[in-house]
Amino acid sequence: MRTPYENRFPELEPLLARVEKPSRYIDHEWGTRSSAEADYRVCLVYPDVYEVGLPNQGIAILYAVLNEQEGISCERGYVPWIDMADAMREAGVPLLSLEGAAPLSSFDVVGLHLPHEMACTNMLETLDLAGIPLHAADRGEDDPLVISGGPSVYNPEPLAPFIDAFLIGEGEEHIVEVCRAHERLRDAGATRLEILRELAKIPGTYVPSLYEVRHDEACTPHGYTVPRSAEDVPEVVHKRVVADFGATDPVPQSVVPFAQLVHDRLSIEVLRGCARGCRFCQAGMTYRPVRERTPDQIVSAVMRGLEKTGYDEVSLTSLSTTDHSCCPEVLSRLNRRLADTGIRISIPSQRLDSFGIDMALQVAGEKKGGLTFAPEAGSQRLRDVINKNVTEDDLERATRAAFEAGWRRVKLYFMMGLPGETDEDIVAIANLADRTYEIAREVVPPAQRGGVSVSISCSVFIPKAATPFQWCAQTPDDEVKRRQQLLLRSVRNRAVRVHYHDADTSLLEAVLSRGGRDIAPVILGAWRRGARFDAWTEQFDLSRWEEAAAEAGIDLREVATEPFDLDARLPWEHVSPGVSRGYLLREYRKALEGTTTADCSRTSCTGCGVCPTLHADNILAGERA
Repeated sequence: MRTPYENRFPELEPLLARVEKPSRYIDHEWGTRSSAEADYRVCLVYPDVYEVGLPNQGIAILYAVLNEQEGISCERGYVPWIDMADAMREAGVPLLSLEGAAPLSSFDVVGLHLPHEMACTNMLETLDLAGIPLHAADRGEDDPLVISGGPSVYNPEPLAPFIDAFLIGEGEEHIVEVCRAHERLRDAGATRLEILRELAKIPGTYVPSLYEVRHDEACTPHGYTVPRSAEDVPEVVHKRVVADFGATDPVPQSVVPFAQLVHDRLSIEVLRGCARGCRFCQAGMTYRPVRERTPDQIVSAVMRGLEKTGYDEVSLTSLSTTDHSCCPEVLSRLNRRLADTGIRISIPSQRLDSFGIDMALQVAGEKKGGLTFAPEAGSQRLRDVINKNVTEDDLERATRAAFEAGWRRVKLYFMMGLPGETDEDIVAIANLADRTYEIAREVVPPAQRGGVSVSISCSVFIPKAATPFQWCAQTPDDEVKRRQQLLLRSVRNRAVRVHYHDADTSLLEAVLSRGGRDIAPVILGAWRRGARFDAWTEQFDLSRWEEAAAEAGIDLREVATEPFDLDARLPWEHVSPGVSRGYLLREYRKALEGTTTADCSRTSCTGCGVCPTLHADNILAGERA
């Protein structure tokens, strides 16, 4: 039988004096919702430290939804930093939930959020610290059900051997259905296999153990995944979409943290989905359709959330907040309501073609931090290839408006290694940044020019599943490094700062994005060699992964840089966000021609397939300009 609920904080407490930031591990924050008396218990784990994981909206939403259910209690867990993990292993203390300090192994369900590919070793670290067998096949009848969901499950195969069930898509309704089914089957005495077979019948639930990898048709070296013979499971698992996004609670946050967080503010999700159609962007394909909250709902949510939490900043979040059809109205109303309070409204990233002087003045408020714009590519030719649909005039108009409205810091996001990129495109990035700084010099009064900051942040293109560029190769890491140096040499103005992502980390991200179930032994081997917190630059060591890959007979660079044939079955196509293969192929071919595709939330249907497949529609609060 599973261990009954037990608070083991007294075993953890003596370790707090030996580690940095002991506030990461203290329970009883204000606003927690769990109940130790509940018969069915879930622990949701964010695979990073407390201050990174607590602000995550996905975990906050599911935490609130589950704790509203009769008889279900949901707690949270985070991965201890290296000093605490080592101390816990030495003292024989297992990984504990935060609220009740109960061993994770005592819960009915352990849910591992997958925010990005680099979290994979921390997921193994979580299971090992908890004393839960790493491989799903090794778990017994009394072990928790290990589920996973989040933004990066659209190629679940590299983690498939470690997870009992993946929840694909939006989880508000899905996770409740899974937990209720599991509870009913548990109480009826069903075996683990019987439970998994029943869960696989719930739409959006992918149970890897009921599928197998084959190589008997045209496919990549990683094979393709199909149901095992005699298993009654869908050939393609389509993502879940919340039936009525507007009916969901826009204020899921309730916990007020003890420690300073990475994103220490109130977050309100104002819309879900993006139909811009950037061809490199997985989120733009997997979060469709577009659904907006009404201005009334957003304004009331902000006021209610600020009252509940006491924050002095609110972030209006989404993939593209300035695309909201009523964004100017929302900002105007919030500015009036929050006048003279010192509370700041922020928007994480601004669209260049929807950010003018009016928007700049509305967002400005009393405290102006930095603004972030994402041209993504330096030349118009390459922006057309990736379907960015913004121009250099849009950038000039947006940055001029920002500097005139009082901002002094602007960051520009670009990608390097995009399909079809040339050295001229790299130089064009530098030219755009230099021009942005020149605009600041024109607009900002001489006495204030010392505070002007223009910076470039340049990430490496990673081919992602379920995007038009899923067939493309990643640029070899040595070539990426050459282009990074070219960018540094091409920036003329020394006041423009250049930051770029590590090529080694990007190489591994591509492997985890493009690989199949054959990559699982590499993940396990890297973790056994000490890989954990790989998303932290100072902790990442590519040599661990290279050694693990060599042991598994895998060439990391070959996996990352090999293009896939257009007619090959891909490792992830048994999991779908609803976007059709035909649409992705059409968009890929249009990229080769440099032809753009319009945003269906502003024009007419572009035929991506999401709405008819998922029985969902774009829902706008107003008319998008």
